[in-house]
Amino acid sequence: MIRCLAVDDEAPALAILADYIGQLPFLRLVGTTTNPIEALTLVQQGQVDLVFLDIQMPKLTGLQFLKLAGNRCKVVLTTAYPEYALEGYENDVVDYLLKPISFERFVKAAQKVLALVPLPQPLPAPAPAVAPMAAPAGHMFVKGESKNKFLRVNHADILYIEGLSNYVSIHLPGQRIVTYQTLRELAETLPQPPFLRVHKSFIVSLDKIRMVDGNTIYLHDKEIPVSDTYREQLYRLIREA
Repeated sequence: MIRCLAVDDEAPALAILADYIGQLPFLRLVGTTTNPIEALTLVQQGQVDLVFLDIQMPKLTGLQFLKLAGNRCKVVLTTAYPEYALEGYENDVVDYLLKPISFERFVKAAQKVLALVPLPQPLPAPAPAVAPMAAPAGHMFVKGESKNKFLRVNHADILYIEGLSNYVSIHLPGQRIVTYQTLRELAETLPQPPFLRVHKSFIVSLDKIRMVDGNTIYLHDKEIPVSDTYREQLYRLIREA
């Protein structure tokens, strides 16, 4: 968008310019000011692309402003005095608007500026890199020892879960988390596979199994019993893996 600054010693004139600028999508109002010295500072700092500039102002006239500003921005003069038009064009102003300024005439001036200050075109979005599909990282939050404490547990870190009546013990590498919840409730929230209930008191992660021998799962340094109820499903999943 073209960054605009309106400079005039009369507040009503500034209000009209601000309203007109706000109605054009390619213009953005940086500010309005009755102080031409302040406006010149903004221009010299490179914060402005276009100035709507009154000619008759105290401290610094519009024509003096043009000479000091050089070619750092585009300028459209706004004045009630037509006799300054020629001198304005000699200083390379884009247009010369006579007050009272109609919106139609303002639009024409803005379009002249747009032709001289083309809007930057957005860069094409880079093509996404082709990467192998990864399984989403799952997790859950379990209640801690205090009322408002909840612990995040990543599914990938779980070795096995042991049911303890109305509690469960979640075993992670080097850590155990005990939370108030039944094993059945927890089993319903876990993705299956990789998690599988293999006993009335145990859920295991198939990814962490080291060996299965008969009715025993060897999982790191832990041996987990397999009940007859769940044995067939366990062996089926092992064969399909």
